[in-house]
Amino acid sequence: MLRCSGRWRRGAADAALLTMLGACPTANGNGFAVWSGQATRVSVALFDGEREVALVPLEPGQDGVHRGFVAGIGAGTRYGYRAEGPWDPGAGHWFDPAKLLMDPYALEIDRPYRHDARLAERGFDTAGLMPKAVVVALAEPLAKEPPRFRAGGLIYELSVRGFSMLHPDVPQHLRGTLAALAHPAVIAHLLKLRVAAVELMPVVAWIDERHLPPLGLVNAWGYNPVTFMALDPRLAPGGMAELRGAVAALHRAGIGVILDLVFNHSGESDALGPTLSLRGLGATDHYRHHEGRLVNDTGCGNTLACDAPVVRRMVLDALRHFVMQAGVDGFRFDLAPILGRSASGFDAGAELLREIVADPWLSDRVLIAEPWDLGPGGYQLGQFGALWLEWNDRYRDDVRRFWRGDRGAIGALATRLAGSSDLFGGEGTRTVNFLAAHDGFSLADLVSHARKHNEANGEDNRDGHDENMSWNNGVEGESLEPAVVTARERDVRALLSTLFASRGTIMLTAGDEFGRTQRGNNNGYAQDNVLTWLDWDERDQALEDFVAGLSDWREGQGAFAGTGFLGPSDVQWLTPGGVPFQEADWHGGCEDALLMLLHPEGTTAVGVCFNRGREAVEFVLPGGARETVAARSVVFVGVSE
Repeated sequence: MLRCSGRWRRGAADAALLTMLGACPTANGNGFAVWSGQATRVSVALFDGEREVALVPLEPGQDGVHRGFVAGIGAGTRYGYRAEGPWDPGAGHWFDPAKLLMDPYALEIDRPYRHDARLAERGFDTAGLMPKAVVVALAEPLAKEPPRFRAGGLIYELSVRGFSMLHPDVPQHLRGTLAALAHPAVIAHLLKLRVAAVELMPVVAWIDERHLPPLGLVNAWGYNPVTFMALDPRLAPGGMAELRGAVAALHRAGIGVILDLVFNHSGESDALGPTLSLRGLGATDHYRHHEGRLVNDTGCGNTLACDAPVVRRMVLDALRHFVMQAGVDGFRFDLAPILGRSASGFDAGAELLREIVADPWLSDRVLIAEPWDLGPGGYQLGQFGALWLEWNDRYRDDVRRFWRGDRGAIGALATRLAGSSDLFGGEGTRTVNFLAAHDGFSLADLVSHARKHNEANGEDNRDGHDENMSWNNGVEGESLEPAVVTARERDVRALLSTLFASRGTIMLTAGDEFGRTQRGNNNGYAQDNVLTWLDWDERDQALEDFVAGLSDWREGQGAFAGTGFLGPSDVQWLTPGGVPFQEADWHGGCEDALLMLLHPEGTTAVGVCFNRGREAVEFVLPGGARETVAARSVVFVGVSE
């Protein structure tokens, strides 16, 4: 097992844990082990409810691990740590024994984190403000099974809370939780779309950014973690058993589960942020620093030092934990270049990246990189190893530019449709093609807003991306004009058709299949309300059926779900007149229309006609047949060659 697999060295007090970190219940009591390379003393604080009933010093070891054993307690015990050491924020030291610290290896916490300015105040005892870690007796590890998901399928990204908060078929007490994902109505929807795997936005415990409470806002997405193994009680009131149950239910339906994890920063933020866990146990050991100052390659105030042995170990242990205890099929890594960063920059051969793909519990898991961060050389699309899939923002932007009407976009469209061979080396594509994700415009908003509208976030519309390659079909925002509504519906269908006709793995964000809108807000992280909760009652069921039809069609076309690049023997690019594209056509000779003719070995030939123009176009198909394609649309045609 991940934790407590060693044996206790039997002695007068059963006092020494051999190698494991965290809290380990035994028949006689509980062992505690936490790493701190610079603390002069670490003690475990034990609680009865909110009352601190004991403070037990731990024994420091030469390996930096502070260990101890407390007899007569076990599973269910609530605890935290207090650490003593230097206080010198200018040099990166925030040791303060008044701060109750969360165990980095906590597997369960008793309540969600709540931001309070006093969490950053030196000398203020934060025991009353902090959740407590709960000692957990782990279940036996699950039998290891191959992932349900294979590259080339459909990934469905969702926010656990926002997905089901308004779902009419999900019982009220389950809404917004992991358990809701196991509900038959939810699984039926996923099966209708032929979802191969759900990608769950962060489910581990997080804290609000400090600027949100004064605005009356909260973090709705979870990309601000404090503990990397404990689930957030708001999403998983049943703890790990709830995640395990949801995964099992989805697996029975043939659907994989991918967890979106954040190992690039923590919710302790910048030098003015709260002391919650890693900062109080040794900030310079856990976060990247330069000349005593926190490095901010994430835009979130700090950067985890993923080249440090203690952080590497924590990341690997967390990943194994979710595979062994919940049976998840893989992981998506937020700002993934941080995993390979050192003081000299990003290295695709970094030790942590090598350890992940070599680990016996992780080597066959689905690994998806968001291949950019904000540090020097932070854009690393195409640079992760052969076992990694990568979010392809070039696909997103090039497809948007084509349908927006940008000149010179048709060549880039063809490259993206064929698997983006210009970005990914080797024999196959590692692309994750997507048009919209949790951050940025929803798909419906993409064709309704030429500019963002983030006023509700309280930052005077300064937050969020400014350049979205979006358009509004003549009217900014909502419109009741029939012509505008029709144009937007047509554009959304054209975009979705393009996605499902693209080579490689594709990703759809929950609700984009039925027209979700955030009213032009392209940074809804702080909107835990109806702005981001999916509106199931008012969903566009005709669009939902259209997407289900696209997925059915794609399922029957082996040409698209594969992972090899589409090359000259697989695909021809034809003008509407039925003749192959010439070099001049790619550079302005043919701007608006394209016929993708696929005839991979062993599959039936199929044609996909793209017309982004404002008038219908007649396509001449091989064999002399003709197909009229309406303006701003995509048509799939059978071809007899």
